[in-house]
Amino acid sequence: MVNPVLSAVHVYPVKSVAGTAPHEAVVEPWGLAGDRRWMVVEPGGKYVTQRQQARMALVSAEPLPGGGIRLGAPAHEPLTVAVPGPGGATGAVSTVWLHKEAVDVVPAGAAADEWLSGFLGTPVRLVHLDDPSRRRPLTPEFARGGETVSLADEFPLLLTTTASLDALNSLIAQGDHPDEGPLPMNRFRPNVVVEGTAPWAEDTWRRIRIGEVVFRVPKPCARCVITTTDQETAERGKEPLRTLARHRRFGDQLVFGQNLVPELPELPGRAALLGEGRGIGTLRVGDAVEILA
Repeated sequence: MVNPVLSAVHVYPVKSVAGTAPHEAVVEPWGLAGDRRWMVVEPGGKYVTQRQQARMALVSAEPLPGGGIRLGAPAHEPLTVAVPGPGGATGAVSTVWLHKEAVDVVPAGAAADEWLSGFLGTPVRLVHLDDPSRRRPLTPEFARGGETVSLADEFPLLLTTTASLDALNSLIAQGDHPDEGPLPMNRFRPNVVVEGTAPWAEDTWRRIRIGEVVFRVPKPCARCVITTTDQETAERGKEPLRTLARHRRFGDQLVFGQNLVPELPELPGRAALLGEGRGIGTLRVGDAVEILA
C-alpha cells in the first residue's frame, strides 16, 4: 500500500457555491482560511444552499486579499464584494438561521443581494461571518473547550478519499443508474482529498495528521440531495444517494467522507488561537497523511 498523501485542497468562500482548489491553505480553528465565511439566505434569514437552489452550483466565488470575493456566473458580469464593515451595509448585525441554529452575521449589501437574486431568480441576501472565533460554537457533543465552526454544516473540515470514490463508482456501475457514473469528487464538496488508502479506510480513523496539523475525526459525513447535483450543469439525478442507501447506510444516515476538527494546543497557546484566529498550520498538496488512532 502506498503511503497516504494529501492530493487536493478545496476552499468554498460562499457556502454551497463553487469553490477553488489552491495548492495550500492555512488551517484555522474553525476551518480552512476563507472557507464558508459567506452564505446566501432568504429575505427572512433562513439559509439557502443547493438543496433549495441547484443553480447555486453555477455560481463561482474567487477569494480576494483581505477576505472579499469576486462572484461569477454564466451570462452575468462578475461582481466584487468587499468584506462589510462593522454593522454591515444596513447598519446592524443580522441574525440568520443555519439549520435550526441562530447565527449573527453581517449583511454584504444591496449590490450583492441584487446580483445573486437576479441569477437565482428569487429574492436572496448575501451575509458574512465576521467573527468565527465566537459566533458559532461547535456542537457540544463534539467540542473541547470553546471550539467554533464557520458556516459549514457541522464541522470545520470534510475529508474524502479517492479510493472510496472509486469503490462507490464501481457500485454505481452495478446499480440501477449506471449511466450516471462515474461521479467526480466535486459532488461531495470536500476540503481535503486523500489518496493512497484502501477503500473506506477512513471509516476507522479517529485521529490523523496531515502535514503539520493534527485532526480529530468525530463522525462520518451524512450526505444529502446536493450530491445528486451535477456541479457543472446544476441538473439532478438519482446517484449517489441510491447507491449509498444500499451500501453506506449508517443508522438513518447515508454517509461518504469524514468530518474533521483541528486539534489545538493546550493553554495558554490554545486560548490565543481561539481568540485571535491565528493559523494552526498550513496544508499543502503532497503532504503525508498519518493515521494516529
